[in-house]
Amino acid sequence: MTEIPIPQQPGGSWSDPSAGRPPVHPSLSEAGRFLCAGTYLDAGYRDRVIDELYVHEERIVAPSYGYDASRVLAHALRARRAELGWAAGVLGAWFVGSLLTGGALAALILPFLLLSLADWLRPRGGAVLRVLSVILRIYAWCVLAVILLALGFGGFAPAGGLDEVGGSFFVPFSPGGGGLVVAGFWWPPVVFAGVVTVVGLQRGHVFRTIAGDLAEHRYADHANDPAEAGDGARFQRVRQRIRAEQHAPMIMYDVNDPFCGAGDSFRPWQLSVELRPREDLGPDRKPVPVTNAHILARIVPLLERLRVPSPHGSPAQADAVGDRMRELVLDECVFLPASGLPHRDTAQVVHGQFGEQRAASIEEGGERRRHFLRVRVGGWDENLVVTVFVRVHTQGGMMMLEVAPHVLLPVRTAFHNADADAQRYRNNNGFGKAVWALRHTPGSLVASATTLGRGLASWWRIATGGHGGARPEGPWVSVRELASQDNGSLFHLMDLDRFLKSIQDRVVGGVVVALHEAGWHTEEFAQRAVHVAEGGVFIQSVNGSSFSVGGGNNTNSTKVRGSTGGN
Repeated sequence: MTEIPIPQQPGGSWSDPSAGRPPVHPSLSEAGRFLCAGTYLDAGYRDRVIDELYVHEERIVAPSYGYDASRVLAHALRARRAELGWAAGVLGAWFVGSLLTGGALAALILPFLLLSLADWLRPRGGAVLRVLSVILRIYAWCVLAVILLALGFGGFAPAGGLDEVGGSFFVPFSPGGGGLVVAGFWWPPVVFAGVVTVVGLQRGHVFRTIAGDLAEHRYADHANDPAEAGDGARFQRVRQRIRAEQHAPMIMYDVNDPFCGAGDSFRPWQLSVELRPREDLGPDRKPVPVTNAHILARIVPLLERLRVPSPHGSPAQADAVGDRMRELVLDECVFLPASGLPHRDTAQVVHGQFGEQRAASIEEGGERRRHFLRVRVGGWDENLVVTVFVRVHTQGGMMMLEVAPHVLLPVRTAFHNADADAQRYRNNNGFGKAVWALRHTPGSLVASATTLGRGLASWWRIATGGHGGARPEGPWVSVRELASQDNGSLFHLMDLDRFLKSIQDRVVGGVVVALHEAGWHTEEFAQRAVHVAEGGVFIQSVNGSSFSVGGGNNTNSTKVRGSTGGN
């Protein structure tokens, strides 16, 4: 038997240039661009990216399906540097403004802190927290109004006047004694306007970056991406490792999450049948023993045909077909636990042993080392990624077929809308920008202090964690999974079902062909496989319940809801 060709393209994909078309390169995909934009928009997401890929450099990166994780990390580090600089600028503006106004500007800190606390409490849920948020907001605005009135009426208030309103939180700065002394009644509004300006410039910088460096035509020029210039020896080392690992057919995994990076498990199923000789073989013929590799080799050609468009009258019309199945990626992969490696760089040595690892794993049916045929379709510009892992094992006169579909749902709506939001902000008039900056200035003090604190904490973990010399680990999280929505539109779910059913039908068909040609019964397998494909039997989630197969009252272990396939 001729073994399935070893992959040569990014992602380990086997490709026939005459069939279908190659998918977009992972480093240039739309999904990857949205992930990079997300590092500028969501500080929490950015911190998770940096922590997983940069701080914990002992962790092997999760497989990157349809994007380049090293490019996402480059923009995350760049976004953090910019935000740290702006945070320092905001805090500096507050400090200088307080000095110029004789401490009057510092009086605004109390109501601004209360408004920030109210904003933090509001999305936490619960009636009590929502009521507390409203009370804090009302109190903060009352204190703010009193302070502004006091500053506006000649810049003078009797000693203790504001203390009576705001409690003991407000302590006037009075270098000459005898009441609240302000360096001119016009200084506070002027200096406050300066703080508002810094806040507005920070937001403008974020949207200029998204509309400029992350514009479609600029993002397509990977070689001139300013985010990947420099960044020091640590980034260069980490980036080299990520690029060597993320698309390799050897997957170094964590035993608690072996499919990390592929998305949510979506109705995995397995089917076992007894290998029984066909009665129509005749007395002089016996069934031919089938191997795992032989069965997979019969599945591959049927899957490859999914890339070929149906006849459309002319080659030009057929070539114009936009079905994402034409970009189906088909390869083999071998899973190995990362815990046995002496150092992360050893993984690159193991990657060079794929041929040997494949030959040893495809027939062994082991627990830790597992061989899979991997089928992937990236729809919606790699925003909807369906990956099906197929494993065949023959043992003791039985054949076991394991099918583990996984789904990466579209990138978050906020990241997806980054281009539109940037254009809206940049084309807005000056009054609209000023209102936005004024509305976000109360939270700028806490946000800036938090940003500097997170940056310091990240540096501290790098300096004291000892991650560089730690034993290698498999990935704990995938930066693509962190940015996925909880659900997709009806169009997304319809495409998901179509991709999955097409692939599963061809897998089942290949097994039937292989068994029939070898002289084994196929009726039982075909009937049960149809039942499985219709959603009647699949491996249920083991979260909160005992492991089971089949039966009614099935629950889907993935986040996908509303699938047209039914549960």
